[in-house]
Order: sequence, then C-alpha cells, then structure tokens
Amino acid sequence: MRLARLVAALALSLLAACAAEDPNAPPEDFGDFVLGYTIVVAKNAQAVGPSRKATAEEWEAALKTAIGERFARYQGEKLYHIGVGVDAYALAVPGVPIVLSPKSVLAVTVNVWDDTAGRTVNAAPRQFTVFEGLSGDTVVGSGLTKTREEQMATLSANAARQINAWLVENKAWFTPEAVAARALLPRQSGAEVAAMKPSSQAAAAPAPEPAN
Repeated sequence: MRLARLVAALALSLLAACAAEDPNAPPEDFGDFVLGYTIVVAKNAQAVGPSRKATAEEWEAALKTAIGERFARYQGEKLYHIGVGVDAYALAVPGVPIVLSPKSVLAVTVNVWDDTAGRTVNAAPRQFTVFEGLSGDTVVGSGLTKTREEQMATLSANAARQINAWLVENKAWFTPEAVAARALLPRQSGAEVAAMKPSSQAAAAPAPEPAN
C-alpha cells in the first residue's frame, strides 16, 4: 500500500513537470527592460555534501549563458544589469535510485542594477535556492542520468527562471515613477551594496559604469 502511494505521488509529480513553462510562450511583461551586463561571481562558492566538483569559471559561464538567453526575450529601452553571487551548490553524484540518490541544488544571491541611476532596484539582495525540478531523469537521481555539465545547465536555467519570476512579482521597480525616483538618489558604491548583503560577498559587485 505504501509503495502504491509512492508510485502515485511520483506519477502526479511527473504530470506536473510535463505542464512546465512553454518555452515558446511570450515573456511575461514587467516594464521597460533590456539586459545589459550579467555579472556572475562564483569564487566563494562552496560544494556542499556529496557533490561533483565545478570550477568558479564553469559556474560563471553557465549562469551568464542561462540568464542571457532568458532575458534576451525582453527588448525594452531601459538598461539594467544583473549581478549574481554563487553561494553554494551540490551536483548529484551517482547513488541508489529513488532511495538514496542525492539531488542537485544551487544557492545564489542576486542584485539588479539600474544603469542610469547606478543603484540597485532591490532594497536588499535576494537569495534563491534552486533545484533541478522533477522529471524522468531526476526521479532516480540526476547523478545517474546527467553529466555534470547538464546538471549545471539545468540549475542555471532554473535560476534564471526564478530571477525572471522575482522581477515580474516586483514590476513596481520598473515603473516610470520608480525610475525617476532612483535617478534623484546618489549612486551606490560596491561597499554600500556589500554592507546590505544578507550573506554572499560575491553578489556585492560594484555597479557597472553606464553604457555609452
């Protein structure tokens, strides 16, 4: 009976996974936005528990690619930059299917910069804990079904999706009124952003110079 309930729960989860976001659907609008720089710093990332190893450069490349692809769908005129600090990760290693196979996870801290104002649009950096999501590959543990690079690509794409959803939830940051109000404030330094960070020093990258 207990096994039957487990199988039923897994089946429902897989059906939910199949109803995931349509990649061909138009992006959900949150205001006048175009992505400038994606700044990713992973030098302080910690591998947690049993995990395949990945270098800072590999995480930086994977996240830049995923965020760039995600936000390339927005073609506004107001320039913003996204800064990401990689705090920790675990890339699942091969294990016993279903029972003992670990899952992959990624923890990141994010800031969004208004290029003109030279300030973050968010009052405090936002931390995300990102999982691979449930699919036929991850039910038995992605350590058995995916390469290290595939795990990183999936986590990075899911991180980009969560960042996108966060901005949609906070579309008030991108209204003309909010933009005008930020423009009246002094520019922020990297040290000021570091002082308000919740944990990750990596996410406190200094504001990029305004684009020409």
